[in-house]
Amino acid sequence: MKLTFIIDPIAKLDPTHDTSVALMEAADRLGHQVYITQAEKLSVVGGRAWGYLQPVKLTPVKLLDGRWVAQADWYQLGDVVFQPLEEMNAVFMRTDPPVDVPYLYTTYILDCIDPAKTLVVNSPAGLRAANEKMFALQFAQWMTDTIVSRDKEVIRQFVETHGAAVLKPLGGKGGEGILFLTPDDRNFNSLIEVSTGRNREPLMIQKFLPAAKDGDKRIIVLDGKPLGAVNRIPTGKEFRGNMAVGGRSAQVDITDTEYQMCAEIAPKLQAAGLYFVGIDVIGGYLTEVNVTSPTGIREIDRLNNVNLGQQVIEWLAARS
Repeated sequence: MKLTFIIDPIAKLDPTHDTSVALMEAADRLGHQVYITQAEKLSVVGGRAWGYLQPVKLTPVKLLDGRWVAQADWYQLGDVVFQPLEEMNAVFMRTDPPVDVPYLYTTYILDCIDPAKTLVVNSPAGLRAANEKMFALQFAQWMTDTIVSRDKEVIRQFVETHGAAVLKPLGGKGGEGILFLTPDDRNFNSLIEVSTGRNREPLMIQKFLPAAKDGDKRIIVLDGKPLGAVNRIPTGKEFRGNMAVGGRSAQVDITDTEYQMCAEIAPKLQAAGLYFVGIDVIGGYLTEVNVTSPTGIREIDRLNNVNLGQQVIEWLAARS
């Protein structure tokens, strides 16, 4: 197969952690042709999506003393070629959030790929439709008490009712901008003002779950089916478990209840073309559905002696 990955600059990626690298590495190892590009290098010409694509070869990371270790020169790039994305078997859209205006414009360019020729993972229409916070509300039966608002009084009433809450910007990633709120916080009004951009953007506010101290579970879902999970546990004085803010990763099983949750979520994911997804669960409650560039493969592989990247590429090959 010929595969293109739309990623952030490859020199900035961490091969020991980044799921995009794990996927590319698996594809390369299985003998497929791997190309990379960036969102700003895409165009529409003659009604079709084109890009400046660069072939890449990767030296796989190695597991030494329980840690992934990469060579200093872990990737080698070939010559850039301007070509239609429809010449690929699949295109992976793996640019990190925020899902801002440039990101949305990129999804419109990807709409110009003929889906009969090339699979886009995840679907550009699905990426537009599934805000990672708001999409979870379609499965409210699995969520803790949650509101979305920019109104200071509505937010205050919710926090007073529950005693403590977690505030989440709708467009963030990796725990960015997530705040712990209590009604007696002297900075309460200022926190809301700053987080809403002075009443310009709504926020998600969820009842604080004490189980967060035991971890924030990331479940990787492929075409509606759970592949594996990792628990991200807060460290130090940090209440967030995200690995991007220092959370410790630990082995964890997927419970029967979580399998049921995934089964109920799967049809809407599949209908939206959201094939590679990360579902976040705290204390048995669904908190987010990550669709842009979900991560966690490296940690799951390391802790469980599996290769989820290979499973993803084999699934893709079976579809081609």
